[in-house]
Amino acid sequence: MLDTHARKHVQPTVEKTADFLLKMGFSADGITKIAFAIGVSSGLFIYLDQPLIAILVLWLSGYLDVVDGTMARKTKPSSWGTLLDISFDRVVEISVILGLAFRFPDSMWALLLLSVSIIIGMTVFLTVGALSEKQGTKSFYYQAGLAERTEGFILFTLMIVFSTYLTAITLIFVAVQLITIAQRMAEAKRILK
Repeated sequence: MLDTHARKHVQPTVEKTADFLLKMGFSADGITKIAFAIGVSSGLFIYLDQPLIAILVLWLSGYLDVVDGTMARKTKPSSWGTLLDISFDRVVEISVILGLAFRFPDSMWALLLLSVSIIIGMTVFLTVGALSEKQGTKSFYYQAGLAERTEGFILFTLMIVFSTYLTAITLIFVAVQLITIAQRMAEAKRILK
């Protein structure tokens, strides 16, 4: 929801960052890989009980993830870059979930449910994107929903900061994912008929 509706407010800063990095000689794929390396470390920092560093690297990777797409659109977007971007995003999310699961094993069952909901949600998202003829600014049809990447990062941040309530926050995240899945399935039924 925030990615779709609030992007216009941060896009000017993203554009400036993308222009700067392109001038410095970075490629979109290079920034995707840097964002991945930074983001995947968040799970390790969670496990090592360094929550502030975990949150910092998570959000930095998320910002660079937005920048790399803008860089790609300013140069030449590639299907390979899209694949890297989407795959690396999931690995960063898995890193956070694994870091939390190993640090707080009592919440592992809820984190497993969250993982399943993310798998189902991404399956719907990617399948609709592949089957839909609609095009947007991205390299595939992007379905908006209650839980987009920014909402996920907000919920991950709450899970890291308020680890005492990890199970409850995780279950809220699962519920948000299920609502998003239902939204996307309803839209898919309309546009794929």
